[in-house]
Amino acid sequence: MSPTDQNSQASDLPTSPQTPTDADTSADKNSTTHFGYKTIEKDDKISMVAGVFHSVAKQYDVMNDLMSFGIHRLWKRFTIDASGVRPGNKVLDLAGGTGDLTAKFSKLVGREGKVVLADINSSMLNVGRDKLRDKGLVQNIEYVQANAEYLPFEENTFDIVTIAFGLRNVTDKDKALRSIYSVLKPGGRLLVLEFSKPEHELLNKAYDFYSFNILPKMGELVAKDGESYQYLAESIRMHPDQETLKGMMENAGFEQTSFKNLTGGVVALHKGYKF
Repeated sequence: MSPTDQNSQASDLPTSPQTPTDADTSADKNSTTHFGYKTIEKDDKISMVAGVFHSVAKQYDVMNDLMSFGIHRLWKRFTIDASGVRPGNKVLDLAGGTGDLTAKFSKLVGREGKVVLADINSSMLNVGRDKLRDKGLVQNIEYVQANAEYLPFEENTFDIVTIAFGLRNVTDKDKALRSIYSVLKPGGRLLVLEFSKPEHELLNKAYDFYSFNILPKMGELVAKDGESYQYLAESIRMHPDQETLKGMMENAGFEQTSFKNLTGGVVALHKGYKF
């Protein structure tokens, strides 16, 4: 799709398959997964997560600023700086939502580079595309509606893949990591920015209180949707901790994996290379 096609909608964008193949299905020994603290059928998670993000898309940026007191901008800037992005690079901003990372990458890769903003949710993708076009960012950005587990790109396509605050919502994280590994070029790198486990118990308790007592109320007041923000808080607690995610990346084939705790481990940036 041409990034200058101003009249197209996210529903017209290329999409990746969202239904596993027979081989994938037969390989699944466990048909259930988690949706926050609930146990659900794996086949139901995509639609349930979609419902959350369809609901919060229009207020997503406002809520990000409120929930993190604006600190999410520093976390994202740190991710950009750690990416080693260069002019001419091809970048995949996976689960890119409203396009904060895409906007910064677009300026850094220049006219010879390309940034693909990919998200499984059409509402988030539409909000992101409208925001970036309002900023005049149209020359080197493409938009793709895609499932992280089945990325619709050729192998060895991207120099950098980022996924910021999106991996925890993926049904099969191991499959997504393998799919990301496939589309990276040799020498390419993955950066995963995600909520994680605070390093200190006092901070962990304070974070729990904030997440389960204040965050849903903020969601109700601002986005008129406390339930979705209750799910988001629960999804953070169900996400693998720092060392577990590092091991998952290594199992997917990544090398020289590392992570950096930010804000006391409330968020962690994981990094791995494909060689």
